Amino acid sequence: MIVEEVTKRPEGLLGCLLLVWESSVRATHDFLSEQDVIMLRPAALDALRHVPLLLLAEEDEKPVAFLGMSGDAVSMLFVDADFRGKGAGGALLRAALARGAKRVDVNEQNRQALAFYLHMGFSVTGRSPRDGLGMPFPILHLAKV
Repeated sequence: MIVEEVTKRPEGLLGCLLLVWESSVRATHDFLSEQDVIMLRPAALDALRHVPLLLLAEEDEKPVAFLGMSGDAVSMLFVDADFRGKGAGGALLRAALARGAKRVDVNEQNRQALAFYLHMGFSVTGRSPRDGLGMPFPILHLAKV
C-alpha cells in the first residue's frame, strides 16, 4: 500500500474518491438514510476539492482510502468498504499525525470510527448536538493525548 499527498485533483481522481467516500459511508454510517447519502454527495465532493491537505492510500494504483486535513485537524478519513481493517486508515492517520494532526470530529453514531480513533490515542473532549451542516447528527470532538 502506498500513501502519498495529492497535489493535483483532476475530476477523474475526485470521482474515484467520491466512490470511496460512498462505499465507506454505506459501511459505517448506518444512521444515514439513502436520501441523506445522496444529499451529502455534493458536500463531500466540494470538501475533496478544497481541503488544504489530501492524503491518498492506493493499492495496485487504485485509490482505496483518503484523509483530508486542515490545520491540525483531520477533517475527513474514509476507507473503501473492501479495504476496511487492512491498515489503510491507520497508515493515513499516522501520516497525518506526522504532519501535526491533533484533532478530529466523529459522528457519535459511527461507533467504529470512534473506536478507531480511541485506539489510535485520541480522547473525547466535547460534543455538539448537530453536525457541521446543521443536521441532527451529534458530533464528538476528539484530541490526541
